[in-house]
Amino acid sequence: MDLDALAFPVIDGHNDLPWERRETHGSGVEGIDSETDSLHTDLPKLRAGGVVGQFWSVFVPVEEPDPVRTTLQQIDLAHRIVERYPDDLALARTAAEVRAAVGSGRIASLLGAEGGHSIGDDLAVLRVFARLGVRYMTLTHNDDTPWADSATGARAHGGLSDRGREVVAEMERIGMLVDLSHTAPATMRDTLDVATRPVVFSHSSTVAIDDHPRNVPDDVLARLADNGGVVMITFVPKFVSRAWADWEEGGATGEPPLVTVSDVADHVEHARDLAGAAHIGLGGDYDGTPVLPPDLRDVSRYPVLAEELRRRGWGDADLRALAGGNVLRVLEATDDRFARTALVH
Repeated sequence: MDLDALAFPVIDGHNDLPWERRETHGSGVEGIDSETDSLHTDLPKLRAGGVVGQFWSVFVPVEEPDPVRTTLQQIDLAHRIVERYPDDLALARTAAEVRAAVGSGRIASLLGAEGGHSIGDDLAVLRVFARLGVRYMTLTHNDDTPWADSATGARAHGGLSDRGREVVAEMERIGMLVDLSHTAPATMRDTLDVATRPVVFSHSSTVAIDDHPRNVPDDVLARLADNGGVVMITFVPKFVSRAWADWEEGGATGEPPLVTVSDVADHVEHARDLAGAAHIGLGGDYDGTPVLPPDLRDVSRYPVLAEELRRRGWGDADLRALAGGNVLRVLEATDDRFARTALVH
């Protein structure tokens, strides 16, 4: 299979299947090749959705008493999923390995850690995660870390602290992508001030369309072109629709507002208008949220978004860039350093 010949080859930035398997299947890996489950993600759905690459989140909640140990368990679970289905999945750390996986007819499986709490404020742990194939780390999750402000935390640091800048520098040194989803705007800006390599937002949308703390302000979007980074638009209703967010914040009484693929496309187009067509991607957050827009209800539905954008006049080149080409470019910009770090082959 030639990646460059595909019309909409999706490399998605964030999928929480490993945590969902931990919670609902005792960290078991059987049955992922079947559609009999109620989860958003399985192999038939990934194939139907045109997914050729997936960043599997090795997320653990901030409340975990031993986040390093639990993250290692999640890394192990992601590896076991890939190992259980070798005809369908291939572990990938670099753009070249993504292309090789796709060329062999398999879905490239990359790993991303969600939240700086996962490393226990220890750069040695960060380096171990990289050696195990973790390709990005989100600087925060829903709470501040000791060195960075979260979008939904107390914002005690005013952005990124000196220790936070040290973490970013070490991530760049070893080729791990800095993920700014979940961070406060001040953390986003402080990171862009010091970043020397492209950053990503693995699953965020835009403040201008939905003024939610988890979304990205216009001034940050406008800086992505100079940085070379990518914002990967998410499908989570409260990050996509202000009406849904208001309904949820008001107690979620009565019928919820309808959120559709058109709402997601509005975020995609706004991000394109501010950051440029070379700096946008997709991070659905499947299996990381209980509810999704009905027409994007599982990972088989990416073609619905492609059709909506074609209806709006998008051409093939921009669609391929959005689907996965842009994040592949970001990988290539950091692959040299990461390939020297990772032990997994």
